[in-house]
Amino acid sequence: MLSLATGRGPISRIEAGIDGSIVSDDSDKYWYNLKTGQVERGFESPVVDRVGPFDSEEEAAKAPELIRERSRQWAEDDVHEDH
Repeated sequence: MLSLATGRGPISRIEAGIDGSIVSDDSDKYWYNLKTGQVERGFESPVVDRVGPFDSEEEAAKAPELIRERSRQWAEDDVHEDH
């Protein structure tokens, strides 16, 4: 799975702690909540409702534009791969 923020690499590295809590290197990053349209810092909402991570609040706020652009690029790549 690709990161929407960078277009490459895994979305995030998530591990379970000894007590069952979620531990990740991305817990201090910014995320865009698809349900509310708000930028969040850290893991405020369920993973299915957010995209990222992003390094800044400004980058996360541009997530809808970035999603459209990445989708367009991926669709073009798929067309070229099919021919």
